[in-house]
Amino acid sequence: MKLVVGLGNPGQRYARTPHNAGFAVVDQLASARGSGWRSDPCLARVATVGLSGTSLLLAKPQTYVNLSGRAVSLLLSEYRLSLDDLVVICDDLALPMGRLRIRARGGDGGHNGLKSIIEALATREFTRVRLGVAPEEEIPDAAEFVLTPVPSHCAAAFRQVVLKGAEAVESICQAGVDPAMNRFNPGES
Repeated sequence: MKLVVGLGNPGQRYARTPHNAGFAVVDQLASARGSGWRSDPCLARVATVGLSGTSLLLAKPQTYVNLSGRAVSLLLSEYRLSLDDLVVICDDLALPMGRLRIRARGGDGGHNGLKSIIEALATREFTRVRLGVAPEEEIPDAAEFVLTPVPSHCAAAFRQVVLKGAEAVESICQAGVDPAMNRFNPGES
């Protein structure tokens, strides 16, 4: 089993915001396979889907992005999964809208959700899929931008990165992180 955690904030207020790109990817994975969401005592909503003989436990922490580590730690423990089984999906303002980058390990890059997970797990050694949400124009207030619905002129690119993110997660879970990085990371091999 793989644990695929999409980062985001619970509630309708945040549903279509850049910060909820991770939620959007796991929603895409669940809906493509007809799986419904259920509450889990590990501070998350979860759904289970099959993928080529592997089970994916999809999770949307209900702790808000900045405290995601609490839910991730509980999920790994409760389902007896290792760091090798973990894939985290989050938004990234350092990447242009529509691009994504896969990493097998690394820092938080200024993302409070990743920071919370790194602190809770006491390691940076987990796979993450970072979804680019930066528009072409300058952003005066980054926090306001990621917590406001995706602007209409960016909606198509945002939808594409969500679909590409779901495809990247499938590739990681089926082929492994290195082949997925070779396939999806722009300009890298």
